[in-house]
Amino acid sequence: MDYKGAIIGLGNPGPKYETTRHNAGFMLVDHLLALGGERQSMRLEKLDESGDYELWRCKFAGAYRLLAKPMTYMNLSGKAVSKVCGRHGLAARDIVVVHDELDLPVGRMKFKLGGGNNGHNGLASIQESLGTPEFYRLRLGIGRPDDQYKPITDWVLEPFGPESAPALPEIIAHAVKGLDLFFRRGMGFAQQHVNAFSLQKEEAE
Repeated sequence: MDYKGAIIGLGNPGPKYETTRHNAGFMLVDHLLALGGERQSMRLEKLDESGDYELWRCKFAGAYRLLAKPMTYMNLSGKAVSKVCGRHGLAARDIVVVHDELDLPVGRMKFKLGGGNNGHNGLASIQESLGTPEFYRLRLGIGRPDDQYKPITDWVLEPFGPESAPALPEIIAHAVKGLDLFFRRGMGFAQQHVNAFSLQKEEAE
């Protein structure tokens, strides 16, 4: 089957990490899987291919696309992503990587093509494996700790706090709408939708 791109959510496998900040990408894929389970029109199907990732196909934004969750742990995400791309003939620009972003507060998100890794080990691994930074990224804000001495590795592997967790479904749903716009109408429309979102703004309205 000819797939029109892939959505790859980054995270760490296993229940220990399920609700942690570093698993924001997994959360978005899980949201799409839940939608696929409710909507027969999405024609969701699990594909059995590799122990390095979990993979599904579904009809999203008018075409069949792949949904992937690397099972390699964050630091080796590129191993899984390169296999998905290689087996399905996808170029770097055919994929959207969804990941947590320290430099955005919870409730903000950004959509971009290429750029640096900002110390994100998952992005660094993907760039190394694909040989290019030119893949799309949907960056979901997790913010930085108030305590400047708190190790970032501890912060990203902790669950979202009680002030943030209730807003996650709204944030993820908005991000998914941005992906729909990207695939249907292009990057400009996706960026306008995604980059303008602010949890504080939504609450005020």
